Amino acid sequence: MQKVNILGIELDNLGLEDVLKRIEDFISEGIPRYVITSNVDHLILKGEDRVFEEAYKNASLVVPDGAPLLWASRFLGNPLRGRVNGTDLFLKISELSAKKGYSIFLLGAEYDVAEKTAMVLRDKYPGLRVAGTYSPYFGFEKDRVENEMIVRLIRESRPDILFTALGSPKGEKWIYRYYKSLGVPLSLNVGASFDFVSGRVKRAPIWMQRNGLEWLWRLFKEPGRLWRRYLIRDIGFFYLVFRQRFIRKV
Repeated sequence: MQKVNILGIELDNLGLEDVLKRIEDFISEGIPRYVITSNVDHLILKGEDRVFEEAYKNASLVVPDGAPLLWASRFLGNPLRGRVNGTDLFLKISELSAKKGYSIFLLGAEYDVAEKTAMVLRDKYPGLRVAGTYSPYFGFEKDRVENEMIVRLIRESRPDILFTALGSPKGEKWIYRYYKSLGVPLSLNVGASFDFVSGRVKRAPIWMQRNGLEWLWRLFKEPGRLWRRYLIRDIGFFYLVFRQRFIRKV
């Protein structure tokens, strides 16, 4: 399978439909695996966080979520086939699950949001099996007893797929720490997707999604939380991509 290297991250060059086919294979095989939907913020944070870096190295698939990764791949001369947006993937996997009889578990988001998301998904995809939902309290990842309880809850529910909405890099790191203990064939952190699907937060208009401007919509909606991420921390990505191209040509 072809890979595209951006700032040391090996991205799987797959389209959305190809990813869904691979996920079917993962579930059929039944071996615990996880997928990461990569974005600019991940690439910046990875070098500063050893556990996050290990999570990336052990992922079965790393696919490009953020539109700037597509721009960077073209600039570097090895274009990605397309964007695999986390929320779109979440919905497509849920649709696939309803058709194939897979069960899902929803972990994360604020109180009751996971359950509301499950209700929306059941209405949208009749026949979808939801094995369970749970919204842990903020900071739960530091509580050994709470984590053991969550692992036990998921194991007893025996889902085919675990979706987490724990933010990044918390969600990816949590999955990396526990995916083998969970025994779930596929785990995936889907960021703010529970908020979008439940209707708690309005997603960007379609035209902004298609033009790689979803980040601008989110910044407009949550400036206090996201301005530092988008306008300060992540801006260095473009310099680093220029530097990668320059070094590769020397």
